[in-house]
Amino acid sequence: MSAPTNLLDCYTEELADNWSANDQMLKAVREMAKVATDSKLKERLEKASSGIEQHTKTIREILDELGEDEKEHCKGMEGLVKEAHKHAIDADIDDGDVRDVVIITQYQRMCHYGIAGLGSAKAFAEALGKKDHVEKLDKIVSDIYNADENMTDLAEKSINLRAKEGEDA
Repeated sequence: MSAPTNLLDCYTEELADNWSANDQMLKAVREMAKVATDSKLKERLEKASSGIEQHTKTIREILDELGEDEKEHCKGMEGLVKEAHKHAIDADIDDGDVRDVVIITQYQRMCHYGIAGLGSAKAFAEALGKKDHVEKLDKIVSDIYNADENMTDLAEKSINLRAKEGEDA
């Protein structure tokens, strides 16, 4: 894509970037689910994968309406995925609870990136008067916030505490 010249270009590019980000995140989340040891964490990551797939479908539908059918490779998510591999997926961590803590951290970093990008896209849609897009993007952003809050809850009420118990032993 060429440099944006107007808000519609900014909007389209942000969505195309988020399409790529979602594709990259989906793969990483599936890999994190495979190495997670807590059953609730695995379940939430698997549920998140389904959500990411649905969000990507919605983004692609919006882009199709805008006449765009290509994603823009997201270097930001590429970096976050590399960090997830380094610290959680490929890391040599013997304690499963500690690995789960790191998985949640990496997952939430990716969520926050999505909130920023899709929140911006929603703001662009609002300014462009695309009310149907605003509703769809608002739902996605809300879903991501909820997923992030659910992970915080899981970490605070169980996984972080179990990882701490390992230090006390």
